[in-house]
Amino acid sequence: MIPVILSQTGTGSSRPFQADYWFTPFNVGFGCVVSGTVTYTVQHTFDDIQNPNITPTWFNHPTVASLSANQDGNYAFQVAAIRLNVSAGSGTATLTIIQSGD
Repeated sequence: MIPVILSQTGTGSSRPFQADYWFTPFNVGFGCVVSGTVTYTVQHTFDDIQNPNITPTWFNHPTVASLSANQDGNYAFQVAAIRLNVSAGSGTATLTIIQSGD
């Protein structure tokens, strides 16, 4: 799969990346690079982000949460979508996501 790049400058959330949870095996690797000063968290949801009648519930990644330095991580089990949330700072956090599968 082609890498997907999400960025967020200042506080707020990036657009979500809709994962293809039908891929077998489901493997998503990601890395977040910080420019300037930010505090960020990688988040995921199990909700259908395409359904306008649903407000997704976002969960923090277990190890990539409330960070201010470059970090990588992964999802080994299915999630519906992934996003980047910046809770503080005026810099930029850039998340690169690569999903494997067949």
